[in-house]
Amino acid sequence: MYKTASQFLERFFKPATIYKYGFNWSPMYRRTTAKLIDVSDDLHKVVISLNLNWKNRNYAGSMFGGSMLSATDPIYMIQLIQILGDDYVVWDKSVEAQYKRPAKTRIYGEFIFNPKEIEHIKQDVAAKNEIDIVKIMHLVDDKQNKIATFKKTLYIANKKYYKQKLKQRKKH
Repeated sequence: MYKTASQFLERFFKPATIYKYGFNWSPMYRRTTAKLIDVSDDLHKVVISLNLNWKNRNYAGSMFGGSMLSATDPIYMIQLIQILGDDYVVWDKSVEAQYKRPAKTRIYGEFIFNPKEIEHIKQDVAAKNEIDIVKIMHLVDDKQNKIATFKKTLYIANKKYYKQKLKQRKKH
């Protein structure tokens, strides 16, 4: 559904605009209490913010760790799907969360891919058909204090290879 809507909207809006507002209006992302506040035109940089409020406040009065995790969860995967295009499959594989200090104010996170990294991913997938990459991002407060660190592992594959792999699994 989201992909079909995005393809239709690309007739009228830049991909970065669709990405930003698509996330912010999506019920699944709205429930995280986060907002995308900046998306670069090439989609290589996404910035989110989470404000402490009654929906994400825990028993101790700070931000619930699950809100932080869920706010960061889909960004890298969908960002990479958009950057790489339809010839690739991208899946979240795992995440390791480290909570450094309580979040008692608005916090921010950046998700960044640089052009060399994207080229390296394409080259590795061309050579190996499938790879895992690890991305590390931090949620920080206004003073750049680290609140949480998330180490995300993403699976990336050539789409033709991936479909063939699924067919082989079904046979066994």
